[in-house]
Amino acid sequence: MRKAMRIGVLAAIIAVSGTAAVYVATRDDNQIMAVSASSVSAGAALTGGYTYERLDNPPRTVVRDSAGVQLASFTDGSRTVMLTGPSRTFTEPRFTKVSVTSTAWIRLAPQEWQAGAEKQKWFTDWLPKTVGDTSPDVLAIALQYTDGAADRMAKSLRVGGDASFGPDSAEGRLEKSDFYDYLGVDWDFPGGVHENAEPMRARSLDCSGFVRMVYGYRSGYPLLGTNTEGPGLPRRAWALSELGPGTEVIHDEKKQVTNFSELQPGDILFFNLEPQLGPKVSHTGIYLGIDSDGHRRVLSSRKVANGPTFGDAGGVSLIDGSGTYAKAFRAAKRL
Repeated sequence: MRKAMRIGVLAAIIAVSGTAAVYVATRDDNQIMAVSASSVSAGAALTGGYTYERLDNPPRTVVRDSAGVQLASFTDGSRTVMLTGPSRTFTEPRFTKVSVTSTAWIRLAPQEWQAGAEKQKWFTDWLPKTVGDTSPDVLAIALQYTDGAADRMAKSLRVGGDASFGPDSAEGRLEKSDFYDYLGVDWDFPGGVHENAEPMRARSLDCSGFVRMVYGYRSGYPLLGTNTEGPGLPRRAWALSELGPGTEVIHDEKKQVTNFSELQPGDILFFNLEPQLGPKVSHTGIYLGIDSDGHRRVLSSRKVANGPTFGDAGGVSLIDGSGTYAKAFRAAKRL
């Protein structure tokens, strides 16, 4: 288990008329740490006064309130929705001095977006309930597995809390720890695939296991037990990149990515950390956003840090610049 730390995550109190008023930053143990004065319009959610704008690269629909404030962005072919919410700040002081502050809240819509879907019943039912929702989103859930994060229980099952990368060995931390290993629960996947949780991998998540835990088990995206195409997330990082679902945001050109204009928080990022073995992707993580130094951070489970981190142990977690992960950054998808 890694040394304890504090992660500042902002919760919000949403006013039932007009704009949100007060936001209180809390820790996992609910002790108040700070107060922020950020706000987001909730009026459109109450009145249904939305407007819709189509944008390209990638094709998407932006939803605005009656004052023109962006409330949400829906990407064609993706269930991932970026909502505008109260500002929150993520920190990981053991591994980095910088923080990431953002108003982006990432959630999964009931189905993939297509142009014109704002006319469908699922959308008119879902969006008003989701705008202003401050329950843990994809990013908050992802931070629940970083250094020192408190345990999260669902009935008698530990579903969150500080995760290791994998069991130790003479060669370093071992891969192949999936979400069911962390949970300590045997799992049946579609197609008759059965996997047994290995006790030595309890509370461990490798890089793709971490993505599958956050987006799959915790957020509800379907999961596969194989490295094949299908209606869910395959197991390995390379399979997520080449065969997995979602909208391609940055195509894998087999070289370092230097244009980040189409990224948004919550995107799944792919890296080739072992180019000597060929061009295949070997690592994956979740894009967290721009840090307090103006650089772009990835949150991923790593051997040297022994678990999920957006810090700098074993290489800075930046996708821009000349560091290990920046040089290895190859592609991105939006689930």
